[in-house]
Order: sequence, then structure tokens, then C-alpha cells
Amino acid sequence: MSGVRWRKSSYSQQQGACVEVADGLPGAVPVRDSKDPEGGVLAFSVDGWRAFVGGVRAGVFEGRG
Repeated sequence: MSGVRWRKSSYSQQQGACVEVADGLPGAVPVRDSKDPEGGVLAFSVDGWRAFVGGVRAGVFEGRG
């Protein structure tokens, strides 16, 4: 994933969890833990990522974990 420009999720900045996403890859949204940038990367489909973000905004995941 060299050359990818990572940005920290606005939700991560608010909650202290450190998730970074990369934009601009056709058909994929890579996600990584900013505390371990050399670690693994998860890649989601664009539709899958939109559904996840929609769930976060709707509070679907609150109180889980």
C-alpha cells in the first residue's frame, strides 16, 4: 500500500480509537490501525464501507464490544 494517502477517521479523532482510511482506490476502501501502520490492512468494498459508516452514524454499533 505504498503511495496511499491515509487519513484518520473523524469518528476516531472524537472517540480516541485510531482508525485510518485511504481514499482514491477504485472499488476499495483500505482501513488500518494508526497505532500499527506497518501492520495489516483491511480492504472493504465501497458499498460495504458505505453501509458500515451508515451504521455508525445511525448508532447501530453503540454499546457493543
